[in-house]
Amino acid sequence: MTRDERVYGAARWLAGRGIRDGSRVALDVPDVLPWFLGADLLGAATLVVEPSWTPRERAAVLADAQPDLVVSGVAAPAGEPLERAGTGETFFYLPTTSGSSGSPKVLVRTRDSWVRSFEALGALPGPVLVPGPLSSSLFLFGALHGRWCGREVRTLPRWDPEAAAGVGAATVHLVPAMLSALLAVLERRAEPSPLRTVVCGGAHLGDDVRARFAAVLPRAELIEYYGSAEHSLIAVRRGGDGLRPVPGVDLDVRDGVLWVRSPLACSGRLRDGRLVPAGEWSTVGDLVSFSASGALTVRGRAGAVVSSGGRLVPAEEVEAVLRTAPGVADVLVTGTPHPRLGELVTAVVEGDVRLRELRAVARAALAPANRPRRWLVAKELPRTASGKPARALIAEQLAAGTLPAEPLT
Repeated sequence: MTRDERVYGAARWLAGRGIRDGSRVALDVPDVLPWFLGADLLGAATLVVEPSWTPRERAAVLADAQPDLVVSGVAAPAGEPLERAGTGETFFYLPTTSGSSGSPKVLVRTRDSWVRSFEALGALPGPVLVPGPLSSSLFLFGALHGRWCGREVRTLPRWDPEAAAGVGAATVHLVPAMLSALLAVLERRAEPSPLRTVVCGGAHLGDDVRARFAAVLPRAELIEYYGSAEHSLIAVRRGGDGLRPVPGVDLDVRDGVLWVRSPLACSGRLRDGRLVPAGEWSTVGDLVSFSASGALTVRGRAGAVVSSGGRLVPAEEVEAVLRTAPGVADVLVTGTPHPRLGELVTAVVEGDVRLRELRAVARAALAPANRPRRWLVAKELPRTASGKPARALIAEQLAAGTLPAEPLT
């Protein structure tokens, strides 16, 4: 049974249960892609349930989305082709935010908003590897972009750098921590990799990782992008020219915070089943600046700031520096309560690390006020569906004393 036969079978199965143009479907299935594409054939908008949601988060998301049908525990059958319903303005995807503050929000996206995003990224070689869950909009974007390119899309049930290195893909979609782990595997291997394009999003990528990439994959292209679930692609970096705004996307910086006006953006959000339209300009609260040449620098989310001793410490800038330290697989910086300073700059590090080396990197590249005062090491950081460290969850577990991490001495 081919994948397209399963797409048509999913569409016919959904149509038999009343799903049509304008319907909403929630998918709670392990094999997302045939069901998602089947719903899209009918002109329905799809929400992909994130398995790690708490019962409270799941209930809140479904209350906002109010799907006409929840698909669970069913394998997509085979079926005959059928005509596609809807237009480019049809709502096809209900992405959710990561839930960093409160319950995840349910957004609404048109087909054209992502087709324009695919065009901005351009055609890429195949096969395409998507090594993360399609409940993440970052990885679903990679899978659908691969289909748009007419390439074979390969997936992994969970992130495994050894398995990813052996898939034989020409393109892979990753986040920075995954890229570092993949490069570590490739550095140990004697045979050349077939990778020709690596697409990296989700967080800032340091110059050290770019240098490793150039050494390990000298024939491959590294494409970095900055975006969000709300806006899709905002800026893309190819080569050494820095992040450049996607053509047609207008950016405005207000008090250091980026505001975006874009044809790639979502149409709004669902609240109690009703659409709340997005404004012409919108923001997710990212702090940014522009260089004299027009390159965009993203300094992190305004909420990811530690207030310590009267100074505001940008957590994501500190993380970018610490990722360059030997043995660091990933790191998250947050604040923990302190009676005199308000918050103590705290680094939770994943990897085989030495405190002396971490402190040396911090002294060399960070102002004294921005250097962590408290250091913890974790075997594995809790992560979001897209593979990024789960900032809000880690902060909550630190406050509750339940984070599986030990003091680094």
